[in-house]
Amino acid sequence: MSPAAYKRATVETWDEVAPRYHSKWAGPGAGPFGCADMLLDEVGISAGDAVLDVGCGTGAATRHIMERVGPGGLVIGVDASDTALRIASEYGIPPNLMYVNADAEAMPLAARFDMAVCQFAIFFFPDAPAALRNMISMTKPGGRLGVAVHGTLEEVPYHGCLLREIPSYIPDYIPPGAPALDRYSEAGALRGLAGGAGYHDISVQTMAYRYSPGDFDAYWNGYVGYISEAQRRKIRALGPHRMGELREAVRRNTIPYTGPDGTISFPWQVLILTASA
Repeated sequence: MSPAAYKRATVETWDEVAPRYHSKWAGPGAGPFGCADMLLDEVGISAGDAVLDVGCGTGAATRHIMERVGPGGLVIGVDASDTALRIASEYGIPPNLMYVNADAEAMPLAARFDMAVCQFAIFFFPDAPAALRNMISMTKPGGRLGVAVHGTLEEVPYHGCLLREIPSYIPDYIPPGAPALDRYSEAGALRGLAGGAGYHDISVQTMAYRYSPGDFDAYWNGYVGYISEAQRRKIRALGPHRMGELREAVRRNTIPYTGPDGTISFPWQVLILTASA
């Protein structure tokens, strides 16, 4: 899969999934999706700041940024999904907020910002270094960067319990050539990304959250119900027997996180990077 094809497929997926993402994660701030305040605390956003929110999605972090900058600040949210931006816009667009549909790797903005943030999106960009170089080019000297990413599959078993098994059953579940979504899930790799783009004074903090999807049936049904229709078709194509085998393999993976009453409680690691331009 070429980078251009991956970008098209990602936008199509997010246009489909964005309403479910917002309802399940972003809107209620479930589990690690409540980390926006921690991210903004670490990057130091305050009243009057001009802030660029890259990969803003349905506006989960954008709304927190608006509260902090107040009427004297400026916020521009950038995302490639029209559906995600429409949902974000439903919360209202005051005069000092603008949403822009754009590719993070080639954002056509002339403004200069005090801060740039990117919550749970940098790993979706095929050329993430280009996205960060764009961000630093639009940041004032000494301006700040804040990035949040999920930890590795081992540290985020909500995904790991299923994704560790999937390749044995569906080798092309993740299309060949697609960038690995966990490539910045360790502190060293995340630091290297920011440093390579020209940032300095880099700090990475590791945060620990928890998320309970309910019992195993609720976890499985919720996971399969959330993913894209293209991914669900691949799972359904296994047929009842192989799908049952996959489901049982995933269930076994969840046992260490399952309590006596059958309720699953997953740990969920988040890395928060801050740096200076």
